[in-house]
Amino acid sequence: MAKKLYEVTPEILALTDICTRNNQIDASLYQKYKVNRGLRDINGRGVLTGLTEVSEIRSSITGPAGESLPCEGKLFYRGYDVKDLVNGFVSEGRFGFEEITYLLMLGELPDHDSLKHFRHLLADYRSALPTNFVRDIIMKAPSVDMMNTLARSVLTLYSYDEHADDISVPNVLRQSLQLIALFPMLAVYGYQAYRHYHDGQSLIIHRPMRKYSTAENILHLLRADSSYTKLEARILDLALVLHAEHGGGNNSTFTTHVVSSSGTDTYSSVAASLGSLKGPKHGGANIKVVQMFDDLKEHVSDWEDEEEISAYLKKLLRKEAFDKTGLIYGMGHAVYSLSDPRAELFKEYTRALSEEKGLMKEFALYSAVERLAPEIISKERKMYKGVSCNIDFYSGFVYRMLNLPLELYTPIFAIARISGWSAHRIEELINAGKIIRPAYRSVSGERAYTPMKER
Repeated sequence: MAKKLYEVTPEILALTDICTRNNQIDASLYQKYKVNRGLRDINGRGVLTGLTEVSEIRSSITGPAGESLPCEGKLFYRGYDVKDLVNGFVSEGRFGFEEITYLLMLGELPDHDSLKHFRHLLADYRSALPTNFVRDIIMKAPSVDMMNTLARSVLTLYSYDEHADDISVPNVLRQSLQLIALFPMLAVYGYQAYRHYHDGQSLIIHRPMRKYSTAENILHLLRADSSYTKLEARILDLALVLHAEHGGGNNSTFTTHVVSSSGTDTYSSVAASLGSLKGPKHGGANIKVVQMFDDLKEHVSDWEDEEEISAYLKKLLRKEAFDKTGLIYGMGHAVYSLSDPRAELFKEYTRALSEEKGLMKEFALYSAVERLAPEIISKERKMYKGVSCNIDFYSGFVYRMLNLPLELYTPIFAIARISGWSAHRIEELINAGKIIRPAYRSVSGERAYTPMKER
């Protein structure tokens, strides 16, 4: 009987038919009642639901007649162009994720001493994960999905916090910084436990190093020999910086605002956002890009033949190749049209890592798809809005070159994005608005009740 609890039985299928039949809403009603599905207007723009100072995405400008015109994409963290921020810490030889976390959380750039103390604080929190937590929580029930492991670990940490329900700003700031510091261990240890118990691999648990950055610690914790090159650590650090924040309207950050507005605790808020990010429509896109390119390499014999590549891309759009969804993964974005500034920054470092790894032929293939896909999409879909590659297009390729397992691609996104979630949670609490409660219009109508004996 226990096994059936986890099976879809004929009884469940029968109930599913009833459930599906009684939950279909006529699509025309959305237009009739002017409902913005997915909180998007008829042009696909997000419906304005709040204000934020944490970050800004700029993808259009106002034309002479007041019309909205697409422009090259820009991303600002607390008013600073992310390109300037990246160029700043790269030119000075610093790892940037901790500095960007300081900026997002506190609203200003740190000076040398402030950044030093902030890094020491994160190192203190990073080394504070109880040994019995790793043994009793992470090791004893390893999950096949590391996002599940992360969420379960976060919710369990609630039990270790004597002030778990205190939502005063000092306490939430403390909780947020602790979680930011602990996420790399929770994710990597979860993966090591899964690999050990499910695949029979050796169990390797390294303690984090105080002197290491977040990016360095991820590579140190994950690799058996703890070794990595300087370029490997720098490009992983850049990935964390570029994934740390992307406005209040993305699904997981909006989840942070919604859940935080109810007055709930930090652990519940972060677990909810993890659940959102786990969805393949949000956090798993780079995995799809890697898998799509694996399929492309199987079916395109000459990686330098642009006609053969173009033919494969047309098959993708016509639902004749790969997963037959009609999508070229990594191309296009809900907000950006002409360019994704994160992808532009990431590409030049991807090239450098490709050279170090001897994978320039593969990099050239990615570049060819990036160049060819927009024109093919425009012709096949008759789209006149600009289409460009997004950050997921190259990030999966980078993670593969870093020998990161697929199981950790989305958790690495979470390791970065918790900085943005935390900044938005604190912003929501400080401004103490109403509980977020959008309206849904009922279209069910009234029914006359019939007693059971008469049915």
